[in-house]
Amino acid sequence: MASPRILLAGGGTGGHLYPALNLAAAFGRLAPEVECVFLGGRRGLEARVLPDAGYEFRLLPLQPLYRQRAWRNWRLFASAPAVLAGVRRAFRDFDPGLVVGTGGYVAGPALAGARLRNVPAAIQEQNAAPGLVTRLFAPSVDQIHLGYPEAEARLRVGGRTRLFALGNPVAPEMDGAADPGGPAGSAPARFDWPRGRNLLVFGGSQGALGLNRAFLRDLEWAARDASAWPDGVSVVWIAGPAHAAELSARTSELPFADRVRVVPYIDDLGRQLDGATLALCRSGAMSLAELCAAGRPAVLVPLPTSAGGHQLTNARALVEAGAAEVREEGGRLEPGELWSLCRDILTDDGRLARMSVAAASRGRPDAALDIAREMLTLLDRRAA
Repeated sequence: MASPRILLAGGGTGGHLYPALNLAAAFGRLAPEVECVFLGGRRGLEARVLPDAGYEFRLLPLQPLYRQRAWRNWRLFASAPAVLAGVRRAFRDFDPGLVVGTGGYVAGPALAGARLRNVPAAIQEQNAAPGLVTRLFAPSVDQIHLGYPEAEARLRVGGRTRLFALGNPVAPEMDGAADPGGPAGSAPARFDWPRGRNLLVFGGSQGALGLNRAFLRDLEWAARDASAWPDGVSVVWIAGPAHAAELSARTSELPFADRVRVVPYIDDLGRQLDGATLALCRSGAMSLAELCAAGRPAVLVPLPTSAGGHQLTNARALVEAGAAEVREEGGRLEPGELWSLCRDILTDDGRLARMSVAAASRGRPDAALDIAREMLTLLDRRAA
């Protein structure tokens, strides 16, 4: 008898792809007999990541949905026949017993295919403001797993839909160097954090140009009075591969250059946050989930162009919980504002402690395993 299969559909960005990969790792840990397969898009991050992830996968010729420039959506409609044919072939070849959508353009066709074939289906929604796919399929899927409990108020679910708020699926902790849930997984190289308190600055795997520019401006502002740099505080700045060389050169000219380390990336950052004291970052759902799982507070600068303003909604949820401060990008940021705020938090033991406790209270380090455990009951139902 063939092994039961779970089809995970999600991608376009890391915020949708990595939750699916983390769930696959959790399925592998809880039910090694289950085979995970992936459905993604040729244009998304998954086209680069999945070939090395060790799972079987299919990529479809998906096109993005343009909300502001509707006239460009002709490509979406033109690609629809090929996408639908690809979904049909995936269901025929994989014969999944469960379909899991984690967002992105591919999740919608996969969930629709599950409904047409009466295959159990579940959604993992990362953001406090649910995405379009989640809102469309909430009335018809079997389970919805929320990263933020605040998202429930924005959803209309079906009568048979079970709703959970177990957190976002960060990479589950593994006992050894290898990750048994992902055939190609391995422990990351250990990052050498500076001693003392560290401000971690990052904008995502590729960096964030707007955040990078704002923080560089702040450091140049701070250089006017270098003696004000607090003792025992260092900056680790993940600038992204495209920006690291330039920013490293710019910061090397500052009077406190020895306290600022610019790197292109840190491999598997979510598992290496123990050396960070405070983060200055965007407010993507998975980044925040990893920070909270590690009990690390943050100063958040939401991406202003995020779909539906979901990053600002995510940030506000953590602000209300006491785990973060938020500042909005653009003309509203004064020179030195971000650095001054971060410096004040880093040098205020009481404030830092309160924010750290609040962050940890929102952390769900076992979310991937908890979610996978619930989703496996749907696979059991199909088998029965």
